[in-house]
Amino acid sequence: MTHISVVVPVYKAENCLDELYQRLKSALESITLSFEIILVEDCGGDNSWQVIERLAAADPRVHGIQFSRNFGQHYGITAGLDHCSGDWIVVMDCDLQDRPEEIPRLYAKAQEGYDIVLALRGKRKDPLLKRITSWAFYKLFSYLADIKYDGDSGNFRIMSRKVVANFCLMREQLRFLGGLVQWMGFPTASIEVEHAERLEGKSTYTFAKLWKLSSDAIIAYSDKPLRLAVRFGFLMASLSFFYGTYILGRALLYGSAIPGWNSLIVSLYFIGGIIISILGIIGIYLGKTFDESKNRPLYIIRRATFDEQISVESEALGIPETKEYKHGISN
Repeated sequence: MTHISVVVPVYKAENCLDELYQRLKSALESITLSFEIILVEDCGGDNSWQVIERLAAADPRVHGIQFSRNFGQHYGITAGLDHCSGDWIVVMDCDLQDRPEEIPRLYAKAQEGYDIVLALRGKRKDPLLKRITSWAFYKLFSYLADIKYDGDSGNFRIMSRKVVANFCLMREQLRFLGGLVQWMGFPTASIEVEHAERLEGKSTYTFAKLWKLSSDAIIAYSDKPLRLAVRFGFLMASLSFFYGTYILGRALLYGSAIPGWNSLIVSLYFIGGIIISILGIIGIYLGKTFDESKNRPLYIIRRATFDEQISVESEALGIPETKEYKHGISN
C-alpha cells in the first residue's frame, strides 16, 4: 500500500512537469519513500503526455493517465483519485503556484487527527482580475449553494483514504472538488501556505470558464436559485395586487383611472423578462437532470503508463473495481 499519493491534473504544462517532478520527489522523500505521483493529462494539445511518459519510464512511482479528449480540471482530479492507492492523497495544480514544499506541512497537520487539511493561499500571486473573479465566484457559490466555502483555499489539500473512497462514490456529472469534499463533513483543518508565481504562461480559466464553473457548481449543490425565483414571483405578485388595489380605489374616488401607458408597457416587458428568466432557470435544472439520467462515464481514458486491472465495464465508467468504491466508508 502506498503511503502518499499526489494527484495532479495537467493541462498545457509541458515546460513545468520536469521541475514539478523534481520538487515533488524531494518533498515526498522527506516524509516517506512509499509514494506515487499521478499525472492526468487533459489533452491540452502540447507535448505534456510525452514528458509524462518519459518521467514514468524513468521512475515507476510516476503514473500517467491521458484522456481521450479535454474533459476539464475537476474530471482530471476525479480520474486521479479513482486510480490512486495512497493512505493519504494530495491534490494540487500543475503550474507550481501550489508549492510542493508545503506538502510536509499539510501532512504534519493531518497527523493531528484531521481527515482533510486545506492549503490557504495567504497572499495570492494571481493577476488582479483573476483574484476579483475568483473572489466573486466563491462569494456567489457560498451564498447560493448554502455552503460556507473559503475562497482562499483552492484545490491544494491533503485527504485521508476514507475521504477519497467516499468521494469516488459520488459520480454526478457536475464535478467540483471543494463542494463535494466539504459536503461530506469530515474533520477539516487549514494552514496558510505561500502562493507562488506561475512558472510560465497564464491561467486558462477565462471569465467565461469561471462563469460556467460557478453556474454548474451552484446548480449541482443547491436548489436555492429556484427558491429565490419563487420568492421573487410572490413578491412581484404582491406588489401587483397592492398597486391594482390602489388603481381601483383611485378610480372609485375620482372617477378615472391613472394615465400612464408608457409605464404600463415597461412593466409588462419587465415582468415578461423575469418570467422568461425563471423559466430559463427551471430549464437549466431540467437539462442537468437529463444529463445525469444518461449515466455516461465521467471521463474516458485513452491510455495510461501503468497496467490497469480493471474490467471492461469498470473501465468504461472510470471506476476501479474495488470494494471500497461500492459502499460508503467513514471509519
